[in-house]
Amino acid sequence: MTELEKLRHLLEHWMEHNSAHVKTYEEWAEKAGSLGEKEIAGLLRLAADETRKLDGLFRKAKEIL
Repeated sequence: MTELEKLRHLLEHWMEHNSAHVKTYEEWAEKAGSLGEKEIAGLLRLAADETRKLDGLFRKAKEIL
């Protein structure tokens, strides 16, 4: 496997891994919100949004590759 093939594989892995994290952050944002922790819930939603942005960067890198 070439280094570029490894990189393509890593990009796919990172996108998949990030998607799982987004789901978890959103679930915990809901839980925190229902427990009255609005600030924490907002921060977790922000983390989910930022992680989605990372996915976009990884996707763009994969397209270029």
